[in-house]
Amino acid sequence: MTNPNLSNGNATFSHKEWWVERWLELLDSYRFKKRLERARIYAREGKILSIEFKKAKVFAKVQGSDINPYQVSLSLVPFTDEDWHYIIESLAEKAIFSAELLAGKMPENIEEVFIKNGLSVFPFTLSDINACCSCPDKANPCKHIGAVYYQLAEYFSEDPFTIFKLRGRTKEQILDALRQLRLQKLNQQKVLKLTKNKNSLTEITETSNHQAEEFKTLDLTKFWQYKGGLDSSLIVIVPPSDDQTVLNILGRITLTYEEARIAQQYLQQVYKNISQYAVMEALNRKI
Repeated sequence: MTNPNLSNGNATFSHKEWWVERWLELLDSYRFKKRLERARIYAREGKILSIEFKKAKVFAKVQGSDINPYQVSLSLVPFTDEDWHYIIESLAEKAIFSAELLAGKMPENIEEVFIKNGLSVFPFTLSDINACCSCPDKANPCKHIGAVYYQLAEYFSEDPFTIFKLRGRTKEQILDALRQLRLQKLNQQKVLKLTKNKNSLTEITETSNHQAEEFKTLDLTKFWQYKGGLDSSLIVIVPPSDDQTVLNILGRITLTYEEARIAQQYLQQVYKNISQYAVMEALNRKI
């Protein structure tokens, strides 16, 4: 598709965006400065009649000294599908990358994503760019190719995704892949949360069922029985607050005085022994 945003002769190519400067640094490294100056003039004067992207390749028509415009083609080595898979995964890890790209900005540290995957979004030298022109000039880049370089800088300034297009992915493809990956991760988080909630519910249900089974097997006739030993440190046994015993509460024994006295003494001794035995039994001690 042909991009109509071509230079109308007023372009200055004085960009502040760091990604555009990175692209122009390649041209500045070219030793034939006069050739580059003519290329810049060609771009400024609107000599580029059209630029068309076909997949990862650029095709341009540049009006030169001949009647018919020269045909220029330019491309970078596109990344493989596997490369882009890892790049998209790395981009999705930080939402700031997607946000800035959508805002028309190239994140300053985005190159780290490509370096992490053993790649470089920008070519290192002009020789990394595959370019050819139908003009008779054997030099590469000629002024027609150079003009296309400068015009692409304008494209990069307007839309950073143009750089990625040269590596094999359009803006729509990258953003769609990012959305799908982020949606996939959100779904995974939802499934994980549902699984966790389901496990918690299952655990609660199993506990409730276990308690219900225990209640069914509970013998209410033995509810108050306790077979375990008591901690003696938790038991405090004190004598009655007065001298009254069960014998005193029961009152006088209906016998003769002497018989009642003898019986009372005997029962008091028995009561004393039983009380002592009860205390020792409570403390789990042998008499």
